[in-house]
Amino acid sequence: MKIKEVTQLENFSGTVIVPVYETNPKNIVPIEFEEIVLSSKVFFGKKNSRYVVEKGNALYLFIGIGKTIDYSNLKTLFRSVSQKEESYFSQNVALYIPDAFNEDLVEAVVSGLLLGTYNLGHFKKKEAHSFLNSAFQLEIFSSKSYASVVNKSIKIARAQLEVLALVDLPPNTVTPHYLGLWAKEKGEKHGFEVKILGREAAKIEGLGAFLAVGQGSENEPQFIIMDYVPATKSDTFKHVGLVGKGVTFDTGGLNIKTAGMLHMKCDMAGAAAVLGTMQLISDLQLPIKVTAIVPCTENSVSGKSFLPSDVITSYSGNSIEIIDTDAEGRLILADGISYMLKNYKPEYLVDIATLTGSSVGTFGYECGALFTNNESIARQLQDAGNSIGERLWQLPLWDCYKQDIESDIADVKNYSGKPVAGAISAAKFLEFFTEEHTAWAHLDIAGVAFGDDEFAKSKHATAYGVHLLTKFIENI
Repeated sequence: MKIKEVTQLENFSGTVIVPVYETNPKNIVPIEFEEIVLSSKVFFGKKNSRYVVEKGNALYLFIGIGKTIDYSNLKTLFRSVSQKEESYFSQNVALYIPDAFNEDLVEAVVSGLLLGTYNLGHFKKKEAHSFLNSAFQLEIFSSKSYASVVNKSIKIARAQLEVLALVDLPPNTVTPHYLGLWAKEKGEKHGFEVKILGREAAKIEGLGAFLAVGQGSENEPQFIIMDYVPATKSDTFKHVGLVGKGVTFDTGGLNIKTAGMLHMKCDMAGAAAVLGTMQLISDLQLPIKVTAIVPCTENSVSGKSFLPSDVITSYSGNSIEIIDTDAEGRLILADGISYMLKNYKPEYLVDIATLTGSSVGTFGYECGALFTNNESIARQLQDAGNSIGERLWQLPLWDCYKQDIESDIADVKNYSGKPVAGAISAAKFLEFFTEEHTAWAHLDIAGVAFGDDEFAKSKHATAYGVHLLTKFIENI
């Protein structure tokens, strides 16, 4: 996508996208733009309404955005415009930026337009969206320059497009090895270091919990370690650690799932969010050091699968009693967290995972569950999420929940066995491995990483977490 800033549309040939705030259907003052006059009887800017006018060699696509608009709704609206009105877009498209827009709203519109190029039909014969044509040019028609904002918007959308594909592609494509190759390719392209531990290397390191989950699968697990260091050298850079759950398919293991297995390709959405974040922060060249660990494995059923009642030894040296093999994500995260703390010692530590159905039972599909004992981190994460429509809500980590993970035979057990407070007991399990880190947060995104919306007939990825984590890191 080529970008060009213009201050007038004289002799423009192509499609002009014009966002319009809502007025009133009885308004006697018409909407005017470039000598086009629209009576309120035919168009008055009602949210998500559209009106097309042809004038000379240009088509003017008027988009109603309502009386007030926020970042998330505007981004979704323009993603819909890009996807559903593609027939109006040629090689030349101009986007009018109203004077009332701020930089955040410009970012939302441009990111939304690019996200509208996403097509879930990865294995269908299809033509690429016209926005993806190498000759395509987007002209930004505004009284102010938004060059840096537009550039950032495109980078955000590109990272999110990558994550959408990673989560939506089937598990026979997105294996742990696939994610390892993806990380290496993006590391070389965007400038972050990548190290991968396979099964034998993980054994040498003592990543026992991580290895136990994947021992029933023919696909070799990959413990992906990524390190981004800003180009400008400094001893004062803040250091953030990210850990993402990368179960590329979750059968539940020997505690096999009895429902919902069809969608378990999404159980690596936390890993995808971290991978996309590493692409984005390095693409934006943020002045913050970020280390990320993505334990990638497949929880399969075979004669080699780990068993309920097994006792395994984690990387931290703590023993874990396996109560339920379907509580596997917390096992690989435990080793990821321990490895991060021992070898990299970040100031901030955030893990993200599609961890529990309990979080879905609590919040539905509206927000992720946030766990932390650091109120400053909680506010920063929630503020970052609220500003872009990736909401989080905090749940407690009270000590009374410790009993849910106490084991008679081992240091800790991986599942409470209770039908209540599942998201909290999972978070308490992870907290056990954080060594009382003072700036740790856990994000359970099971309800928001994969779902239904207007952009496809079946459940699909949302790319939740990429922008949230990046914005959090950017603002700490």
